[in-house]
Amino acid sequence: MADFVQTLVTSLSVGSLYALIALGYTMVYGILRFINFAHGDIVVLGAWTSFTFATLMRKHVLSGPEIPWWLGPVVLVASMIVCGGVGYLIERFAYRPLRTGKIPLLSRFLPARRVRPGSGINVLITAIGVSLLLQNVGQLKFVFGASPQRMPDLIPYYEVLKLTFAGDPPQSVVIGLVDVIILCASAVLMLVLEGVVFRTKLGTAMRAVSFNTETAALMGIPVDRVISATFVAGSMLAAAAGFLIAMKYPGLNQPAHTIWVLLGLKAFVAAVIGGIGNIRGAMLGGFIIAFVEQFGSYYVSSAYRDVYVFVLLILILLVKPNGILGKAVREKV
Repeated sequence: MADFVQTLVTSLSVGSLYALIALGYTMVYGILRFINFAHGDIVVLGAWTSFTFATLMRKHVLSGPEIPWWLGPVVLVASMIVCGGVGYLIERFAYRPLRTGKIPLLSRFLPARRVRPGSGINVLITAIGVSLLLQNVGQLKFVFGASPQRMPDLIPYYEVLKLTFAGDPPQSVVIGLVDVIILCASAVLMLVLEGVVFRTKLGTAMRAVSFNTETAALMGIPVDRVISATFVAGSMLAAAAGFLIAMKYPGLNQPAHTIWVLLGLKAFVAAVIGGIGNIRGAMLGGFIIAFVEQFGSYYVSSAYRDVYVFVLLILILLVKPNGILGKAVREKV
């Protein structure tokens, strides 16, 4: 029983992280109908930016060995702002020219041309190019470097709840402060996003653009601003996920490590399983793959923890190709 409860707690914690990352994939796809494969690298940027801010503040701002409680929220907000800005730049300089045919700074001198979003391989190549650019820039010495680092302990180790189950010997389940913060922060961010999308004018504009970009533009909706806001919101959620991942797993691999790539792929799988383009589906998919991964690793074999996720993806695509909460849509081709 203790093992089951401990695996359940871990699944909820990891599922929250997958859900946060999957939201970025599903928001962009929901509006532009293409996969932003650079989104996983924004998570890496969030983790390493958090490390950089935390290290610099401890070295140049704070005095004494103790870490104040407010440093974690400050680092989180700073990382979200940086990644939100990077998300805006990616949309502005990489994807928008493909969508509008206007190249920044050169549009006055070059004739405009129309490129339909998501209809060509050019968008896919651009996404892969942006991903490789972020990975390689992150490895430069004056950026993050190519050596692994350890995230400072911004959240002290503290046992919020300890359950002891009868047995020979008795077994204990510990719920740490980090897991509680991950669950609470993820829940708050997802609720905020849910409120923005379904209860604000910006969210209404996002949903209008997702149905039909041209009609939304004719109705006076600033499509470019809405799409930029979508990229910024998704990147800020990815930054929060990166910060929380660094808190739970302090050992940071170098920015181009395959473990980061696999993390992004799993979050993408979560979005597909839940129904890509559906915000609630992305949240559901994140928790589903976390449960399959964690329970499969514990009760079957940890050697196949990644296999379970992709086998589940194949099964879902065979049974329900649009995902659990997804709906069939007409592709914009």
